[in-house]
Amino acid sequence: MPESSLTVLVRAAAQRLAEAGVPDPLVDTELLVAHVLHKRRGEVQAAIIRGDGMDEADAAALDALVSRRARREPLQHLTGTAPFRHLELAVGPGVFVPRPETEIVVQYAIDALQNAPEPAPIGVDLGTGSGAIALAMATEVPHARIFAAEVSADAHAWAARNAAGVGNLTLVHADLADAFAELEGTVTVVISNPPYVPDAAVPRDPEVRLFDPALALYGGEDGLDIVRVLSTRARQLLMPGGLLVIEHGELQGEAIRDILTTDGWRAAATHRDLTQRDRATTAVCP
Repeated sequence: MPESSLTVLVRAAAQRLAEAGVPDPLVDTELLVAHVLHKRRGEVQAAIIRGDGMDEADAAALDALVSRRARREPLQHLTGTAPFRHLELAVGPGVFVPRPETEIVVQYAIDALQNAPEPAPIGVDLGTGSGAIALAMATEVPHARIFAAEVSADAHAWAARNAAGVGNLTLVHADLADAFAELEGTVTVVISNPPYVPDAAVPRDPEVRLFDPALALYGGEDGLDIVRVLSTRARQLLMPGGLLVIEHGELQGEAIRDILTTDGWRAAATHRDLTQRDRATTAVCP
């Protein structure tokens, strides 16, 4: 079967993605080639340097994927996977694609579990989406018992797929407002990456605006409706001294600290991500 130059194909595809406004066109192209060829990105880069070719069938498959990416369909929907810390998660339509900044946020919960005196500390992830946060806790703190709730049927299906075989993780299809009544007063850490975009603040990125589920994005007029629910529910779940961790937008830290402090939480503090933007707020259960 005739082959086309991989270098030429990659250059042309990256140009198409650049013209479509994709932020990292070359990276995305190399990852799409890796997906088509069932290789790692580094292997693709080596193949380009060697001057390897790509057969017609694979070139056609790449072209179709590049066309979809040019329409700003998320890369992770095209490959079917999203990296998160040491995990490779299955994702697709109907579930929020985990973001790199959440990898930093979950560390607060992991640290709390690792430092807990209980032999089997309990962590709860409310609104788990793909299961990213819950799976990170469960796999990185194997002596912990992790519980995760997701209200969206579509997202719950993805989380169930990702959580299959993880023995210390319990996943339920339930609203975070009343999940895990049996755990009240016993939990070491509650964490959530809730929908926090104000209803009128439509995201700029097409990948978010067009493809992330609205249920995972929008949090009411000020974006904090679910945070208010979390403040109440987490106090019921946590033991005294337990930790609440909430991911949020960069301009919401002060408002969230006010909500938590008014509700009686202690030591509310906002933390920055690697780009020095406010990203998470923690508080201690009284």
